[in-house]
Amino acid sequence: MTMDIHEILKRLPHRYPFLLVDRVLELEKGKRIKALKNVTMNEPYFVGHFPHRPVMPGVMILEALAQAAAILAFDNMGVFPDDKTVFYFAGIDGARFKRPVEPGDQLMLNVTLDRIKASIVKFTAQATVDGAVAAEAELLCTMRRIP
Repeated sequence: MTMDIHEILKRLPHRYPFLLVDRVLELEKGKRIKALKNVTMNEPYFVGHFPHRPVMPGVMILEALAQAAAILAFDNMGVFPDDKTVFYFAGIDGARFKRPVEPGDQLMLNVTLDRIKASIVKFTAQATVDGAVAAEAELLCTMRRIP
């Protein structure tokens, strides 16, 4: 399954400037997702990180991976987010940053669903640029209903 930005907007509560998934290239229900983030000079964090040599912050790469993971999790559960549903980080393990991500790069977001236990979902996540690993981590996330 693929998704364009219109379908992604239905499946994630995030909006500009915090929506970090531009397209879903592959989605295998309950197993894995491959998504794309086009990195442009228009990203608001490049103003200060760093003006002389813009680099996408590592935490934003992890957030992009988490958003791809959320699409996979919501799809697996057959639900759409609403005003009362949030998908939170519960933990990040083994995060490693291997190369800088710069304006003009296409960040490939590869996430595999490893396990669901109670309300915690564990993912293995890797972000690549031109086939080279930019970042990797194990992500723990949880979905919560808010009153």
